[in-house]
Amino acid sequence: MQRIGVLTSGGDCPGLNAAIRAIVRSAIALGWSVTGIRHGYEGLLRGEVVPLDAAAVSGIINRGGTMLHTARSSEFETSEGMKRAAAALDQLGLAGLLVLGGNGSLRGAWELSKLARTPIVGIPKSIDNDVGGTDCAIGFDTAVNTVLEAIDRIRDTATSHDRLFLVEVMGRKNGYLALAAGLAAGAEEVLVPEVPTDLDAVCRRLEEGKRRGKRSSIIVVAEGDDAGGAFAIAEAIAKRVSGYEIRVSVLGHQQRGGAPTAFDRLLASRLGAAAVNVLKGGQRGKMIGLIHDEVVVSDLERAWREMPRFRPELVTLASVLAS
Repeated sequence: MQRIGVLTSGGDCPGLNAAIRAIVRSAIALGWSVTGIRHGYEGLLRGEVVPLDAAAVSGIINRGGTMLHTARSSEFETSEGMKRAAAALDQLGLAGLLVLGGNGSLRGAWELSKLARTPIVGIPKSIDNDVGGTDCAIGFDTAVNTVLEAIDRIRDTATSHDRLFLVEVMGRKNGYLALAAGLAAGAEEVLVPEVPTDLDAVCRRLEEGKRRGKRSSIIVVAEGDDAGGAFAIAEAIAKRVSGYEIRVSVLGHQQRGGAPTAFDRLLASRLGAAAVNVLKGGQRGKMIGLIHDEVVVSDLERAWREMPRFRPELVTLASVLAS
């Protein structure tokens, strides 16, 4: 009987359990068994393995987080740690390993695949949607909807109290989460790392809005924005614009949690099942993605070498629609 492994690495996100479920049940349909590796690459180094059968993944499709737990491993990032991980993986005697991770974790999988005899296939997950080789990574859709719900609630308070709210969301290097949520929420401004922030221009637009009778506003800020984050921007605006009571809301890790949306459950199920089929076909060093609603197989290094194209026209659209 063929035996394959699966691990989740890096930050958690909704949809990981749906993908694990799809992997286990697709493998069982082929007559294979599945070994789960707990706590990502750190667990691989420590030998933290657990058998996964159909019962083990029952009732998890609707749960956020990851039943296998996840972690970041500083040892794995060293050349010696990578060699140890390759030896540990080969010692497990698996017919293949599936890695659910973001661009950093999938880069680690690519490096590991060059040292290990065990075939490795990657599956993209990221609430920032910053993985190459796919239009959408697992977890992004749920995170956008979580942020959107929070902004909608904050707007109720902003409107009631005539306040300016700055809502900071995750995204150190990639602002697509902020951009998608801000555009969908009708935010007055969306500030992202990809576009230099012109605070004077932001303040001018806020002043113009006040002259038109606008008494409250929402500014969505990606945490990696070059102006220094929501608190620094709020302080700068307070010095330039009068008449606004300013508040800051940092959404934090709640963006990673919660039950996955239908889209994320479907995406995770499709990618998980497809990854098993790639191992069945004898391929290695590959990743699974979704492009134009078609499941595609790419070289694993595409996950981190080819970042999704940023769309500046969406920043312009957000500004136009909020004016």
